Amino acid sequence: MAQINRDRIENLRREMRREGMDWYIVPTDDYHISEYVGDYFKSRAWLSGFNGSAGVLLVGLTDAYLWTDGRYFLQAAAELKDSGVTLMKQGEPGVPDIDQFLKKNAKGKTIGYDGKTMSFSFGQKIKNALRDSETLYITDLDLVNRVWVGRPKMSEEKIFILGTEYAGRTVAEKLIDLRNELIERDCDAILIPALDEVAWLFNFRGNDVLYTPVALSYAIVTKYSAILYISENALDGNLLSYFEMNGITVKNYFKVYEDVFALKGKTLVDPNSTNELLISSLPAPVFAESPVRVAKATKNATELENIRIAHLKDGIALTKAIYWLKKSAENGEIYNETEMSVAEKWTEFRKAQGDVLELSFDSIVATGDHSPVIHYEPTPETDRKIQEGFLLLDTGAQYLQGTTDVTRTVSIGKVDRKMKLRYTAVLKGHLDLAMAKFPVGTLGNSLDAIARRPIWDIGLDYNHGTGHGVGYLLGVHEGPNCVRRMAPGAAYGLPLKSGMVTSDEPGIYLEGEYGIRIENLFVTVPVENYPNFLTFDMLTLVPYDRESINFFDLSEEEMRYLESYNRNLLEKVGPFLTEDELAWLKEEVTF
Repeated sequence: MAQINRDRIENLRREMRREGMDWYIVPTDDYHISEYVGDYFKSRAWLSGFNGSAGVLLVGLTDAYLWTDGRYFLQAAAELKDSGVTLMKQGEPGVPDIDQFLKKNAKGKTIGYDGKTMSFSFGQKIKNALRDSETLYITDLDLVNRVWVGRPKMSEEKIFILGTEYAGRTVAEKLIDLRNELIERDCDAILIPALDEVAWLFNFRGNDVLYTPVALSYAIVTKYSAILYISENALDGNLLSYFEMNGITVKNYFKVYEDVFALKGKTLVDPNSTNELLISSLPAPVFAESPVRVAKATKNATELENIRIAHLKDGIALTKAIYWLKKSAENGEIYNETEMSVAEKWTEFRKAQGDVLELSFDSIVATGDHSPVIHYEPTPETDRKIQEGFLLLDTGAQYLQGTTDVTRTVSIGKVDRKMKLRYTAVLKGHLDLAMAKFPVGTLGNSLDAIARRPIWDIGLDYNHGTGHGVGYLLGVHEGPNCVRRMAPGAAYGLPLKSGMVTSDEPGIYLEGEYGIRIENLFVTVPVENYPNFLTFDMLTLVPYDRESINFFDLSEEEMRYLESYNRNLLEKVGPFLTEDELAWLKEEVTF
């Protein structure tokens, strides 16, 4: 495979020379700057062989480089081996960001990229780094398309309407709020290219991106109109009637570029989620974070009620799944299972609960030295039988009632003293963050160290964020809410708000040995009797691994919280278990 990637990059270089380019940038993004993209847009993966969800490929006439973050260092190193692509580990000492690399190596050269897949903010970052040079830019050529033989077609699957019994608010109500935002900001229109924002605003879901129920679409909303740009093949008569009834005009997906150019007055646009070509067509852009993004992240009462139903279903499924794992380990049958077969079993347990549309991401089931690979996904080439030790399972589903994401590290066979020490440190950090109380207006990065402290106390750390936002039957990763440490130059300008759903997932990863991660989702809620403070309420209902906990290392407060969590779990999940499963769960959660 490495030779295939070398050949593909050489073919790209041939096209670069034809166009007079010295460097060509291939981001991960689609036309909507999405985190997860459809097969048509996987240019970076097709060229380089690296399949992670984050990364930027830079191809020169003689060299090539791939930037990605700490979640993917081990995976990228393996997948880029012998490909001729140098791995650039973002954030590591001595590793320049791509803009600084180009500042040193591209002055007076010609840089190319497809402006439809480059966010405006990223493009500006590169140009600002080279602003005093005579660098030239060619930003309207998709060179990968010239060399990608057999490239998949752009998806245009049918969409479906999400009723207010799930969405909680009508399209009309959402449009009123959005138009009020335009008035407050003295803008005439808003351009919305983010797929999850369009789907949320117009109360529909799609199937154009695996595991993320969105459709390739744009929206333009003015004080008096709303336009949806989408493929005609994604619609039928009933859908057209629905949009007409809600005052939404439907136009061809690609007509957005023409209409953007014709917009009058000031147009609100998010530079982080809008491609460079679209913004360059806007007569009077006003840059700001999308108000739809913020509104979408703050779940309404109906959404939260449904989300709790989804997590109860998930809790029942995964409690049954862990019981099956433990019993299979006791009788030795688990060692005949593989990572992929366990992942399939996890999916079966979920589907048995009903209302599952699909998974929310590729299941991570990792045994042995696969488990330190933070985003490892078993494939037929890497699949292996389950081994004694820690088994890390990071899985999630898209229920009609909401999106789930849960990680449990389960002991198979014996665990030694060091394994217990490390598992308990991760659990402590996980519980400590869940118990946090903080003033209204607090940013997520202010809370990150709470989860890391018990892990730091044993001389370890983890190379990923502690928490990410989660959508409602949308992306398993969404902003603006997050819990992560401040990165140099990063902006974290929006605080956590009541109603936001966020993950809590500290971990420890020892290359060549094992990995440990524990993840729940929680919702931000007010603190009772303290009106200016917020805290978290757990949504996930799945038991922790009792055999891996050193209870003497837990503080009294952590023990009380854990006991309360277990009582709640037993009360809510217990009635849906078999007699044997319930007996096991009672033993698992009673100390």
